[in-house]
Amino acid sequence: MKVAVLGGGPSGAFAAEKLASAGVSTILFDEKLAWEKPCGGGLTWKAYSQYPFLAEGKTPKKVVTDSVLSAPGSAPARLKLEHPILIYSRYDLNAMLLDRAQRAGAELERTRVLSADRTGTVWNIRTKHGTVEADFCIMAAGARNPLRNLGTELTPGDTMTALGYFVPADRDQIDIQFFAGFAGYIWVFPRCGHLSVGICGKEPSASLRVRLERYMHEHGISKAGASFYGHVLPSLESQAWRRNRVAGDGWMAVGDAAGLVDPITGEGLFYALRSADLAAQAVIAESFDRYPVYLQNDISDDLEFASRLADHFFHGQFLRGPVTSRMVQFTRLSPTFRALMQDLFAGTQQYLGLRDRVWGNLNKSLREIIRNKLLPERSGA
Repeated sequence: MKVAVLGGGPSGAFAAEKLASAGVSTILFDEKLAWEKPCGGGLTWKAYSQYPFLAEGKTPKKVVTDSVLSAPGSAPARLKLEHPILIYSRYDLNAMLLDRAQRAGAELERTRVLSADRTGTVWNIRTKHGTVEADFCIMAAGARNPLRNLGTELTPGDTMTALGYFVPADRDQIDIQFFAGFAGYIWVFPRCGHLSVGICGKEPSASLRVRLERYMHEHGISKAGASFYGHVLPSLESQAWRRNRVAGDGWMAVGDAAGLVDPITGEGLFYALRSADLAAQAVIAESFDRYPVYLQNDISDDLEFASRLADHFFHGQFLRGPVTSRMVQFTRLSPTFRALMQDLFAGTQQYLGLRDRVWGNLNKSLREIIRNKLLPERSGA
């Protein structure tokens, strides 16, 4: 069997490595191969504990344990991460994954795929350099997938925009800023050699850029010498998950091309790697129809639930205050709630159990907040 992987981002590269390592004839097509993106590039403990090579090796990365969360109506909350976040340049991470795929035996072809058509049981992959036949396709071309017959079908409401600057500066902490009534956030992620300063949300790019540049000005982050980038991310709304197209006759989609991005945080790296792994497992076992089931059990059910939480998270109220502001306040004042946030940052707290955990610990969290905030203020009055 010969498998064509269409797209050389993290999901495509990892799928190619897994397939080639199992002895499957694999060819990966991508016009750029490694490239840069505006996202933070952070890998959680959930990702690097499952795939330890992400924490090993000589590829440059930042190991970050300090984070600051900010929102209107609350003092910032500092969170010392028990499980660090590993932050790569997306170019470096992508290059490392492609190198692993090539060393595993995958063939890499730097070219644009113009079409992929199936005749009987054979795929004809047409590129600028000719046509290649394959028995199976893995679609990994991202959210801007030009091949409409493969992968998820995104409507305008099922996407968000991420844009930002790569700033020639250095710092040790992650900064995350929420805003009232804004479905998104601003991030400052330290990388090796620069900062990734960006914003994601479902607003037009122009308004996102204005909001970001205002933040940078107010926080003394200069654009001098900075490079600007923009990208579209999947952000499936709740009804879209039931019709999400992740597989078909002779093909599977992985990563962004399958819509597998957290609709609250915009994080997609773990889902890119995990879906690639699951797709490769299904192909190697020739259990092609099992892939959607694997995804549903491992990824999709939780992300679908997150899509239902997203509107309340960004626009809703909790204890007579905005959810994001209360989240920052509770993180600052309640050790019990901080433990929950530790697990969210580590990637070990699923959205499916989040509501029960918050409500189950609410009384304890409130007692801690009163003890840490209200009583000292009264005693000092």
